Amino acid sequence: MSEIARLMDALCRQEGATPTPLPGVRLHRTSRDIARVPLLYAQGIIIVGQGSKKVHLGGKVHAYDPDHYLVLSVPLPAECEAVVDPAQPLLSMVVDIDMEMLRGIIGRLEERRETPRPGCAQKGLYLARADAAFKDTTTRLLRALAAPDEARVLGRGLVRELLFRVLQGENAAALYALAAHNTGLSRIDKALRQIHENFNQSFNVEQLAEVVNMSPSAFHRAFKEVTAQSPIQYLKRVRLNKAKSLLVESGLRSSDAARLVGYESVSQFNREFKRYFGASPRHLPELAGWQ
Repeated sequence: MSEIARLMDALCRQEGATPTPLPGVRLHRTSRDIARVPLLYAQGIIIVGQGSKKVHLGGKVHAYDPDHYLVLSVPLPAECEAVVDPAQPLLSMVVDIDMEMLRGIIGRLEERRETPRPGCAQKGLYLARADAAFKDTTTRLLRALAAPDEARVLGRGLVRELLFRVLQGENAAALYALAAHNTGLSRIDKALRQIHENFNQSFNVEQLAEVVNMSPSAFHRAFKEVTAQSPIQYLKRVRLNKAKSLLVESGLRSSDAARLVGYESVSQFNREFKRYFGASPRHLPELAGWQ
């Protein structure tokens, strides 16, 4: 077991998600296989300490493991799967992207004209190799998380260092574009924030395009380039994932969950829910296993 895996194992003893003393940082432990299932990924960095995972998005498979980390420059509905050895549970850490911190680091790099922009794609999801410097920073962050005082005093600085390492890594052009003004990615990120803050409201492509000052056709193309799905598909998947959380965590009836996420027709909600998740809203045991 590597040092990163050992530290994650000690910090995350229970199945599922474990919070840490540092806001925006959490750990995950899974001891059983994850069948391919839809999830709503938050904007952040996912680091695997032990095991491997696959994310399916737009017909492509993104596999990551202890030598590769996953960056989500925007929140994305995608599908996840993993084959897990119960004797060697899947261990990972999620670090949310702090936009103020990201812009601050990039600003300092630009002052010194040290703005490597490897890669050219402005995607909502990408993989990068975890080099020695990245792993060293990850190790020190995990050690700090094991000591509450260290987490409070050193934690934010270590997260900042980790984000710096990501900006120095391959394919980091997406994060530079995210932090800049008027790039395709930053405009789509603004539209996505509008969707997530008002997912129960009616939207159309023209309204969202207007929010980010783009023509509907240009907006649709940029949106699909970033998220690998159309704006309407994205909104529907966000609503269904939000409904799943309400059903599992709050124990709501499907009719109440449907109404809260913006569906006018409960029967339509039930059909689309089953088509997307492969189970009806009434099958809570199966849904609970997806958390």
